[in-house]
Amino acid sequence: MSKIDRRKFVYSAAGLSVMSPFILTSGKQSKEIKLKGKKSSPVKHWDIITIGNLSRNRYWGESDEKPLRSAICSCTVISGDNFHLLVDPSLKDPNQMATELDRRTGLSIDEIDSVFITHQHDDHLFGLKHFEKARWYAGTEVAAALNKSGKFEKQVESLEKTFLGAFDIIPMPGHTEDSVGLRFDFNGYSVVITGDAVATKDYWDNGQMYYNVISKEESKKTHSLIRSIADIIVPGHDNYFLNLE
Repeated sequence: MSKIDRRKFVYSAAGLSVMSPFILTSGKQSKEIKLKGKKSSPVKHWDIITIGNLSRNRYWGESDEKPLRSAICSCTVISGDNFHLLVDPSLKDPNQMATELDRRTGLSIDEIDSVFITHQHDDHLFGLKHFEKARWYAGTEVAAALNKSGKFEKQVESLEKTFLGAFDIIPMPGHTEDSVGLRFDFNGYSVVITGDAVATKDYWDNGQMYYNVISKEESKKTHSLIRSIADIIVPGHDNYFLNLE
């Protein structure tokens, strides 16, 4: 076993490897942590492109009644030997999307070969049209709804269980009925991109859902599922955070 403090854990999540299980120490307290992911994975690197924000946030003392700012979702790029996958393209302006993608990954829009949409709310697909050369993917119900909407000339391909040999497609109902997330392994960690099944870390820590949730009961079940499979959570409108229990 190895001992690791919080700073070392964050460093390891960014790319360094650690043994599993290991002991997490905080002051005089310690507990054994067994990571849920596999060390072997086609994923070589991943980056947050935009750290999302909410249009209103009760944990900032704001009311749910009206928006105070434009919402931006968290957008992620995951890369392997044969793919560059972007999840939830967040930015309407193509130049801004290109700038953020270059700033965070060094990639151009045309180098993204796959785009995945977690659910059909507009703030999670604002930038989809920028990625004309990529293949577009979503869960079965989301893909069907987007194709039926007439918003896009290009078809969104339907996925059910696995993807690119690296990703598990996880149903995450609650925020919407057809929301799905992606789970992948990276250096021994199980990383879960939740879309809006988890809004922010504050909402997660307090066991709460965003104001526009469709079903609180389904959301609670989804939270329990995420807690059981994730070492690292990428929420819909915040930076990623650790889930160590």
